[in-house]
Amino acid sequence: MYHSELSVNCLILALLLTNLSITVMEVLYYDCFAGISGDMNLGAMIDIGVDKDYLVKELGKLSVSGFNISISKELKNGISGTIVSVNLKEINNTNAHTGRSHDHNQHREHRNLEDIVKIISSSKLSEYVKKLSIQIFTRIADAEAKIHQKPVNEIHFHEIGAIDSIVDIVGAAICIDYLSPDIIMATSIELGGGFVECAHGTFPVPAPATTEILKGLPVKSGAVMHETTTPTGAAILASIVNEFTDKINFTIEKTGYGLGHKDFDIPNVLRVYIGKTDDANDTKSNISLIVECNIDDMNPELYDYIFDSLFRVGANDVFITPIIMKKSRPAVTLSVLCNVETEHKIEKILFEETSTLGVRKYKVEKTMLERKMTSIDTPYGKVKIKSAFYNRRLIKSKPEYEDCLRIAKERQMPISEVYNMVNELLLKGKLAK
Repeated sequence: MYHSELSVNCLILALLLTNLSITVMEVLYYDCFAGISGDMNLGAMIDIGVDKDYLVKELGKLSVSGFNISISKELKNGISGTIVSVNLKEINNTNAHTGRSHDHNQHREHRNLEDIVKIISSSKLSEYVKKLSIQIFTRIADAEAKIHQKPVNEIHFHEIGAIDSIVDIVGAAICIDYLSPDIIMATSIELGGGFVECAHGTFPVPAPATTEILKGLPVKSGAVMHETTTPTGAAILASIVNEFTDKINFTIEKTGYGLGHKDFDIPNVLRVYIGKTDDANDTKSNISLIVECNIDDMNPELYDYIFDSLFRVGANDVFITPIIMKKSRPAVTLSVLCNVETEHKIEKILFEETSTLGVRKYKVEKTMLERKMTSIDTPYGKVKIKSAFYNRRLIKSKPEYEDCLRIAKERQMPISEVYNMVNELLLKGKLAK
């Protein structure tokens, strides 16, 4: 007689805890109650501990001239923080920061993405900084290209080609590399309100590029009737943040404030925290999409192929629910759980590969348990074991189906016997890393 699943779980927990040390993770948390811009981010990073001389020295590795950086401690609405100014030599310093993240007429030198990639790639910055900088720039470039319906390198960017934006974005990458947090989190992003002057006219806040960059991310608006989040600030967050949540679930150790150049009714500051959290004590949450359609007129033999196609382009889960439609017609709802980034690929398959004429979609918050993958040696090869934890407590574990299926096929034996064999070995303490 085999031991109960509970006994197996208890043994696995004991074996895991033998070599398991609780990992303390360092968190960098962005509190975007007044939005974010590139210069506010640099100020916050310096205020929380990035060495300003190191930042200036690293920026000096870029083959870009015509600017200098001033960094100072000031007050904004009574809050002490750091303000960073990128002073362009060909522009009067008094005006250089009036709407600096969106007043395109002030920037005389325009570059496309290819020009900027060359500048960054040819520098002596670290590979991490180069990669992250290019990633942030590419987000803005892709957004502008989509808005204007042109290939990326056919657009001469007023915004990202400007020297101050190069400094903001590469500086952001340098600061993240300097702090090297284990995880980066942020609140929902305040966009502001009113209207903003862009290169092609007056637009309601948020600016078109900001809207495109923040697609799929949690935002809010209306705190003030000004633009509070710029395309540069949006692209930085979209590129570096691992999780967006308004819940602080860590121990705060440091606080920093990056001051903006404008005055609002609320403090125009970006607040950041550095904290510590026990990674084994938390579940992971993120925002996903459900994309679904009702189908009543398709050959069911096609579903297996469609499932494979959806998983191949990045679907997290695919499932079918039987339903009754109009005229008592039996049908199914085909549902796909996916990340926001794969939304259009999922839609394409549903439209091209099924008989549906339309899809609906809605956001869901997905919460996942902490997981640990281990493996066990069996007479027939290794079998992976997936264990799930909640508040440091093992609550479920099981052998991976594909490994057990492979053994069952190779050995011409019932798959239930493979599962029993694995559980028996677990009870004998054969768990391996």
